Amino acid sequence: MLYKIPLLLTPQPEGGFTVTSPLLPELITEGNSVDEVLVNARDAFEAVLEVYEDLGKELPHNLQSVDQNSPALIETIISTR
Repeated sequence: MLYKIPLLLTPQPEGGFTVTSPLLPELITEGNSVDEVLVNARDAFEAVLEVYEDLGKELPHNLQSVDQNSPALIETIISTR
């Protein structure tokens, strides 16, 4: 299943980013680059899903699942040279 999750990337003084989600306070990770952050955020989200399932906790109602066959609006960060 695909989910649309808001992520907040906070730059760190030593480099890289800390990643959190306003919808899922349990989702916290970091990465040295945007590419690494996205991989780590997916892993963190999968861990959060597992915890929610184990506790019988429902996901926030405003967390959107996305159909693979429907268009989805996303925002991204693109680096230029």
